[in-house]
Amino acid sequence: MDLKNIIFIFVFILSVGFFVYSLNKFYEYMTVGLKKDDRFDRVSNRLYRVWKIAFAQTKLLRDPKAGILHLVIFWGFILFLFAVAEAIIQGFYSPFSLQFAGPIFSAITLIQDVFGLLVIIAVLYALYRRFVIHVPRLEVGKSGKFDAAFILILIMMVCVSMFGQNMASLANRGFEIEAWEVRPISLAFAPIFFKSGSGISAVFYEIFWWMHIVVVFVFMNFLPYSKHFHVITSIPNTFFARLDPLRNIIQPLNLEDESVEVFGAVDIEQFSWKQILDGYSCTECGRCTAACPANIVGKTLSPRKIIVDIRKRTVDKAPLIVDRKDDPVLFDKTLVHNYISDKELWQCTTCMACVQECPVMIEHLDSIIDMRRNLVLTESEFPASLNPVFKSIENNFTPWAFNQNDRAQWAEGMNIKTMAQDAEADILFWVGCAGSFDNRYKKVTQAFATLMQKANVNFRILGTEEKCNGDTARRLGNEYLAQMMMKENVEVLNGYGVKKIVTACPHCFHSLGNEYKQFGGNYEVVHHSQFIEQLLSDGKIQLKDEANSSKVTYHDSCYLGRYNGVYDAPRNLLNNAKGVELIEMERNKSRGFCCGAGGGRMFLEDEEGGRINEERTREALSTNADTIASACPFCMTMMTDGVKYFNKQEEVAVKDIAEIILENSK
Repeated sequence: MDLKNIIFIFVFILSVGFFVYSLNKFYEYMTVGLKKDDRFDRVSNRLYRVWKIAFAQTKLLRDPKAGILHLVIFWGFILFLFAVAEAIIQGFYSPFSLQFAGPIFSAITLIQDVFGLLVIIAVLYALYRRFVIHVPRLEVGKSGKFDAAFILILIMMVCVSMFGQNMASLANRGFEIEAWEVRPISLAFAPIFFKSGSGISAVFYEIFWWMHIVVVFVFMNFLPYSKHFHVITSIPNTFFARLDPLRNIIQPLNLEDESVEVFGAVDIEQFSWKQILDGYSCTECGRCTAACPANIVGKTLSPRKIIVDIRKRTVDKAPLIVDRKDDPVLFDKTLVHNYISDKELWQCTTCMACVQECPVMIEHLDSIIDMRRNLVLTESEFPASLNPVFKSIENNFTPWAFNQNDRAQWAEGMNIKTMAQDAEADILFWVGCAGSFDNRYKKVTQAFATLMQKANVNFRILGTEEKCNGDTARRLGNEYLAQMMMKENVEVLNGYGVKKIVTACPHCFHSLGNEYKQFGGNYEVVHHSQFIEQLLSDGKIQLKDEANSSKVTYHDSCYLGRYNGVYDAPRNLLNNAKGVELIEMERNKSRGFCCGAGGGRMFLEDEEGGRINEERTREALSTNADTIASACPFCMTMMTDGVKYFNKQEEVAVKDIAEIILENSK
């Protein structure tokens, strides 16, 4: 053991020791979150997702340019671990080499050489995108820019030092390749910088070796204190993210727990460890905010800021809690109000675009809903326009001030039975509040019911026994009211022994099919677009052989598409209809743009920025379609209002899928 090894061991112990200390400290900060959250189920599914999302980078590749760039840097980083491991072992024992691995060593050296060059190019391009082109979603504050530049330069220095070490080593050996060694790029450049067998190459080998080691250790210990902590936390965060179908489901509160002082979350203590881990894992890439409809139209809400603020509050407050220290000024502040404004929280449409786009599986919506719950249930601080909504749901069982006794008026003269009249049915038609009371959407309800009658479907409705599904109250943070509606509906449905439900409302579809299970409601729930598609497939509905030509663009409902993956059924129906030419909007399917009504936004005023529905309608009108098709009552209302805003109601119709199929049926 020589002096080099002794110095290295000292540096190694200090670096690894401080790194372990940092990780332990941040782990302790995570435990400040007291909300219970078990994420250790279905381990094999979680591991598969880690491979798919973290290693195959499938989410990042949704944006090919940035995705390929990051993929190269990521895999270059992974492959460089062999070079790092070799260098570290050499620190303990200088003659060590991976050459003993034979053909594997050949693959390692070749891949390192090729990826080393690719990573340098990728880093330079990343710096160009961030500091020359100024990609909007990458724009952050000064500290964020420094952070990004510093990390990218460190990554490039890892590559440069590796190449320098390899070229100096080749020069020491007279540019002779060792057995199993394959380094075409290093071999090509080595003669440019070094002379064969010169003493200077031996000196530079040591310089580059130490440079490589020091840069790696600096990089490793800088990560936990930078926004690039995601390099360490993103894989665990991906592993612990909720699995489908739970990923898109709001978790219930235990409202009967008398020990609870705060419902929802006002500060980090009311979050779970996973929600704090989300804060650590944010890369600040801006994909969530770039996809956020509220932010796009000029509102304050930025999903990235929400998660970054959770991290900031954790960094500010968690050390004091862990060390049991007091700071009256800091403790007087809360995450909600002082870091994240009420306005930001109420601007969310719960469209899930942020969650869809996040490459490290952050669950923005869980945190937003928890903070809304605090505002509604604990502080009673919510927009005044929600007062009549909550009261109406509680008293009239609908968000609108309609009489519950009128819920089945749409069916008068259609010879449709209720479950109370005859419970022997193959399927229950859950009409929903809009389908029961909204004058425009009652026509959709009648159209779908007519299609089922044409197909001789044995269906029933609940009539006045049906109540609001609870989705609006739940997304607005009023979990108490939501659970009241859900439990009462479950009692009625289970009382009739309902097994299968069809509905034309994606919000009812999602709630009944996914969230009612939390309260004992286990049903097979299908959306009316899926049901009509099956009726066509079975030949129970026949379409006309000829029809007037029509250009139709289809608007994806967030709760049908992103929440439940139903993209094809509505499109298949339109493509089957004669004379219909389907024209896609630029933002469609999983990239579809919200109508602006979800998350209770239907009942809130736009007090800042533009209107989301007008932005979406503008996109629909740009297709030059004569019909905008939808499969959701909220979407229909918002798109209809958008068409009126642009004074296009005489030229462009807004229709539901069921209406279009009925018009084209025999």
